[in-house]
Amino acid sequence: MRGNSFGKLFSLTSFGESHGAAIGVVLDGVPSGLTFDLQALHNELKRRAPGQSAFTTARKEDDAPEVLSGIFEGKTLGTPICVIVKNTDQRSQDYKAEDYRPGHADKTTEIKFGIRDYRGGGRSSGRETIARVIAGYFASLILPQMKAFAWSESIGTFKNGPVTTDERTILGFTDEEVSKKVETFLLDCKAQGESSGGVVGLKVTGAPAGLGEPAFDKLKADLAKAMLSLPGCLGIEIGAGFAGTQMPGSELSKDSKNFGGMEGGITNGEDLLLRVAFKAPSTLGDKAKAGRHDPCLLPRVLPVVEAMAKIVIADHHLRQRAYLTGGIGA
Repeated sequence: MRGNSFGKLFSLTSFGESHGAAIGVVLDGVPSGLTFDLQALHNELKRRAPGQSAFTTARKEDDAPEVLSGIFEGKTLGTPICVIVKNTDQRSQDYKAEDYRPGHADKTTEIKFGIRDYRGGGRSSGRETIARVIAGYFASLILPQMKAFAWSESIGTFKNGPVTTDERTILGFTDEEVSKKVETFLLDCKAQGESSGGVVGLKVTGAPAGLGEPAFDKLKADLAKAMLSLPGCLGIEIGAGFAGTQMPGSELSKDSKNFGGMEGGITNGEDLLLRVAFKAPSTLGDKAKAGRHDPCLLPRVLPVVEAMAKIVIADHHLRQRAYLTGGIGA
């Protein structure tokens, strides 16, 4: 089974299943001498961990990271880094091999491989995104001046107001009034065994100019692949997005924000602006009413979206440094 690795100079390979012993990641290309903080990594993982509110699954996992290699005396060694997070609160008895959720990878995984781990979705579970958050933390060590900020732009028909703060509610909104309405909406979804999709907004500041590899590895192309590889992702918009198709060129060109921080697939030094769409979760009805599934992916997917952006940009930064310096050191 291929397709479990991502990146070129900064690369990750994720492994593990939802109800297996652990989820983990192997990172290669992390420069040596970077300061590592285990608690800071754990804090990032807590942001996507389950069981933290009434609006997510009741599965309770601390998601404590264990570093197996690549770190010594609080510094990266430049060698492969392996980090695992053990699964502790899985309930495999809740799943049956004959249950196929429409829109999930249950049936297609079995068609492809002739076998699947049906417990909690196995390899196709959103729990795999633990590996991405870990990788995102290490990517942030490579570019400490870069900041990625994701928020809930909409859930269902509820839309966030203008983003004027970096404070987010428990549902990821910056608009508290909207967030309160969505709280009621999602609690009703859980009670009815229903689910909802939404759109994540993302702003990345501090990304160096000149990143991106035309023609096939444009930064926007790699960002799109990174986001579309996430469970439940339906699409991505950059800058003005699809609305830009309805704007005449003279209007589109008036504001550089319409290009989302990239021109010709290369960063121009401005903030990167993206929107990422996620479908409603596939687990519905009585199984959803049992409370072990998320009625909406957005509250917990925000740190994952941030992580994938940081991974892509860190990889391209190291590639650009290789051109300029002949090496990939930090």
